[in-house]
Amino acid sequence: MWTAPHRKKAQVTQGFNSGMVHIYQIEDRAEPGYQPQPQPIEKGKLPYEEQRLGIQRYYSGKQNQIEIKRVIRTPVPPYPITNQDQATTEDGQVYGIAMIQIVPNSYPPAMDMTLSSIKQKCGRTV
Repeated sequence: MWTAPHRKKAQVTQGFNSGMVHIYQIEDRAEPGYQPQPQPIEKGKLPYEEQRLGIQRYYSGKQNQIEIKRVIRTPVPPYPITNQDQATTEDGQVYGIAMIQIVPNSYPPAMDMTLSSIKQKCGRTV
């Protein structure tokens, strides 16, 4: 059995063939005392593989009033990703990052990102 150099035999090779996800940090660009103006700033983009959304994860999100939409697996990036960030997939859908879990015994090191829907009130122009 062939393995890459410096790699344990128990590690599973991961493929990230479903697409690319862009990770954005949300910053407030408003002057102090004014209405917040969130502006996304791109941290980077990662390839991802679509994962199965389990029934336990789905209903535990419902209990916490979070609508879980997708679970994707990405390589671990060199920059930190938090649940304050947002993710945008290739189809233009914007998601909140509800949870990040590191996947043990994978090569390259990978993490599962649980994505939730973002519901915002539409602003009206007067």
